[in-house]
Amino acid sequence: MTPGRPVPPPLARPVLPADTPVPDSGAGLMAAAYGAVSAESGLVPLTLARRAPKADDVEIAIEFCGLCHSDVHATRGEWGAQNYPLVPGHEIVGTVNRVGSAVEDFAPGDRVGVGCMVDSCRECDSCLEGLEQYCENGMTGTYGGKDSRNGGAITQGGYSSSVVVDSRYVVRVPANLDPAAVAPLLCAGVTTFSPLRHFDVEEGDVVGVVGLGGLGHMAVKLAKAMGAAVKVFTTSEAKVPAALELGADEVILSRDEDAMAAANRSIDLIIDTVAAPHDLNPYFRTLRVDGALFQLGLPAEAMPPVNPRSLMRRRLAYSGSMIGGIAETQEMLDFCAEHNLMADIEMVSADQLNEAYRRMVAGDVKYRFVLDTSTLQAPAEEADA
Repeated sequence: MTPGRPVPPPLARPVLPADTPVPDSGAGLMAAAYGAVSAESGLVPLTLARRAPKADDVEIAIEFCGLCHSDVHATRGEWGAQNYPLVPGHEIVGTVNRVGSAVEDFAPGDRVGVGCMVDSCRECDSCLEGLEQYCENGMTGTYGGKDSRNGGAITQGGYSSSVVVDSRYVVRVPANLDPAAVAPLLCAGVTTFSPLRHFDVEEGDVVGVVGLGGLGHMAVKLAKAMGAAVKVFTTSEAKVPAALELGADEVILSRDEDAMAAANRSIDLIIDTVAAPHDLNPYFRTLRVDGALFQLGLPAEAMPPVNPRSLMRRRLAYSGSMIGGIAETQEMLDFCAEHNLMADIEMVSADQLNEAYRRMVAGDVKYRFVLDTSTLQAPAEEADA
């Protein structure tokens, strides 16, 4: 395995001034939405005032939006103070409704997607290398971010009927994939694809996956499609059949000391998707020389300390990774189209969102919820945000 990077996206087009008008663009739309009005409110019906498309913008009629566990943390203020009202959702799939006068890559009727970010500085080394998620001046999140190119407005996400996004941060959804099952790929898919791609996983490699939730199930599918043998680590015997059904070659019960000892020096790369504190040192022992463990799960509390001796003995790397750049996201979607890969989903209606949040916290989903936005209420005459 050798580290690699995606081809940079076409960010070299001139950035037009924020007030550049679009001839005959019409007015912005009132969008139906669900969001939180406080950390304790749960999700309630809201109406958003979406801006009219500017020259580089794409207006999208949202069809589906995946539910991510980070949406729960954000709306409940568990990752810091939020600006309310807040409409979550960063796994957006829909069809293009209108485009700005400078947009050449998309046209009305195209099925497109929007992931976890809607802007970045476009000038730093990271942006120019196609790594906008690591923008040195800070990317703009799809929701809860300050949109400096649009008057400092707080971005509002995909639990809504429409959204307007700069075309540089929009990706094309392959026609052969179920659009509802594509939605989680825009977060869970690219988050697991990126470290696999970075280490150029290929046939003959062995990939370990810790945890079998929304991220873990995509890590298994993607690694298998790349030709790797996959070993899933789980604490639950009940998940063994599910892991094998997804394509895992072996399932290791991480609480079984004998099973963990038998896996010693057998794995090249581990994708750790667990978002609760857990001891990594036993997993390091399963890696071969020059192996790596990528941390994707983000625990709310401190992790047990890593023993440096575990890393030094085999020249191991302990790394983190966060979503993926725009070009890499498109690469991931094209890869999934080639191999017919999609997320395993459960569809929910707008009035089921709060129950879906409860079930996500309880781990009762196999493996991602997706909101059908056709179930949203009609927008009100006046906007809440």
